[in-house]
Amino acid sequence: MNRQSNLYTIIYSTILVIVVGVVLSVVYQALRPQQLENMANDTKRQILASARIIPSGDQTISDLYSSHIKDSYIVDSKGQKIDSDKDPFEINVALEVKKPADERLLPVFECTTDNGLKYIVPVYGAGLWGPIWGYLAFDSNGDTIYGAYFAHQGETPGLGAEIEKPQFCDQFEGKDIFSKSGEFISVSVVKVGKEPADKAWVHAISGGTITSQGVEKMLLNSLEPYSAFFLNLKAGTPETDMTVSEPVPTFESTETAEVELNSVEP
Repeated sequence: MNRQSNLYTIIYSTILVIVVGVVLSVVYQALRPQQLENMANDTKRQILASARIIPSGDQTISDLYSSHIKDSYIVDSKGQKIDSDKDPFEINVALEVKKPADERLLPVFECTTDNGLKYIVPVYGAGLWGPIWGYLAFDSNGDTIYGAYFAHQGETPGLGAEIEKPQFCDQFEGKDIFSKSGEFISVSVVKVGKEPADKAWVHAISGGTITSQGVEKMLLNSLEPYSAFFLNLKAGTPETDMTVSEPVPTFESTETAEVELNSVEP
């Protein structure tokens, strides 16, 4: 065959594309189990971080998760456990938060810590440039936040991206999501000087107005369906003081302009 002909060029290119495609497919399939394991370990790390459990030394995330997460299950909006063949760890929270509250599958992870049993639930919402998500760990009274972990896909470094920093997450420790009368009120994320007197709050991120608002909406939308479950926990524990925790000031009120997010598809 004439190597200078168009036919030779077409055949050669076709064979080359097929060979490269096969090689890439084989490599992808070979690496896929490791990729899935890495993704699972990152999720486990986030869950543990919400309960203030950080690996040290030679500890692996997988071993640490197995030793602290003693049970996981799915509940409905009535606070009842659901008999399901689905693994709570594999529930797609991004899809669940789009459903009506009474149709959602709500994962719960029970975690043992040095400070007792904690209940961890996922949250998911929209920031300025993309999805934001995280996990909240609650005391056994079903009301007080023990720890929080937040992450994002593409928030602005130094602004909205600060939601993943301890300076922001640590503010949620000790905050109550129910009023003294037992009404679900979540936690407000507010500017300095705008602190409400009738509910728990944290300071918003300076210059990260839209992302901070996204966190507040995420908490309200994600946690409200769990309110019956949390109330069941409260009913099983001794009466506690429902006074809103003292705030932990961390951010100043300097603002920078941000473009409002209309919608974000996870």
